[in-house]
Amino acid sequence: MSAAFYRLFLLLLTTFGLIAPAQAVSVAFINPGRSNEAYWVAAASAMVQAARSLNMQLEVKYAERDHLKALEIAASLAARPTAQRPDYVVFSNDYATGPEILRLLNGSGIQAMMAFSGIHGADRRVTGGPREKYGFWLGTLEPRAEDAGYLTAKMLIEKGRAAQLRGADGLLHVIAIAGDRSTPSSAARNAGLQRALAEASDVVLDQIVYANWNRETAMTKSRWLVRRHAEARLVWAGSDQMAFGAMQAWREHGDVPGRDVLFSGVNTSVEALKAVRSGELSALAGGHFMAGAWAMVMIHDHAKGVDFAGTEGLELVVPMFILFTPPLAERFMQRFSDEQKTLDFRHYSRALNPRLTHYDFDVGDLLR
Repeated sequence: MSAAFYRLFLLLLTTFGLIAPAQAVSVAFINPGRSNEAYWVAAASAMVQAARSLNMQLEVKYAERDHLKALEIAASLAARPTAQRPDYVVFSNDYATGPEILRLLNGSGIQAMMAFSGIHGADRRVTGGPREKYGFWLGTLEPRAEDAGYLTAKMLIEKGRAAQLRGADGLLHVIAIAGDRSTPSSAARNAGLQRALAEASDVVLDQIVYANWNRETAMTKSRWLVRRHAEARLVWAGSDQMAFGAMQAWREHGDVPGRDVLFSGVNTSVEALKAVRSGELSALAGGHFMAGAWAMVMIHDHAKGVDFAGTEGLELVVPMFILFTPPLAERFMQRFSDEQKTLDFRHYSRALNPRLTHYDFDVGDLLR
């Protein structure tokens, strides 16, 4: 029997009810962000696109930046009747909730995949690694977050030199506005900043503050930073929203963003991309919002019997960040603005493309 005839035979059996069609793999995403927060909405939207492309079911539950709500969502998923539980759960370790989410899912029969941020440091003594203490914890997919801090800091410094924004001591003075103190991706972005600073003998970090990823908090703290550090002309921020909060404070001080003071950020909100295009943001890195969508590809393949453990390992830290120039920002907005258009994730799947020996998750590929 030829392969084509066999496929036709199975189609006829399914059509006439003699065999049941395969049930779509179901996934729940515990989204740590707010339901109106540009980055986390974009992350969820990319996952929806991946699910649609790969014929999977996805439900998104927003924790609204409340770590207790994230735990409540995990507990509620585990408490559902067995038939109503998702096959897989995707979650992050934002605000160090990962260990408790694993504990809550234990014994539920749900398989788990961590994305965006993983479990590191002392918490690993509690959880172990994937498939050790918790066998249902399949693995972790993280953007190489240090790249975001490093790439934006390098670009910020280069543009500061070109604009001759030095202080009276001949040095470039930097203010850093970081996310939070507990999320691994926040610490990694800060490490990238510090690496770029260590490579630059003509740059000094005046102060680093934490704004908890919040625009208003960044603006409030920047209002006294602008007075305390008058020579600081470069402002590095761990996210676009914190950059915009800081930008407002310097505007109130009479400075023009992109001319008198240079700002950097991370993420790919439309506001940030437009700010790159206008020159208000001097450096922007993004692409990591795709981590959840890439995790959906890996889950799809795992459900079809193609386990990533043997070829990729259990804990993937993958380069996902790119620097946005004005032309690239324009292309990105055009490519991702059409919500009705389904992005094709099928060619990333190793189950659907047996010739692939490794995953190649490149957001730049989607911009071509």
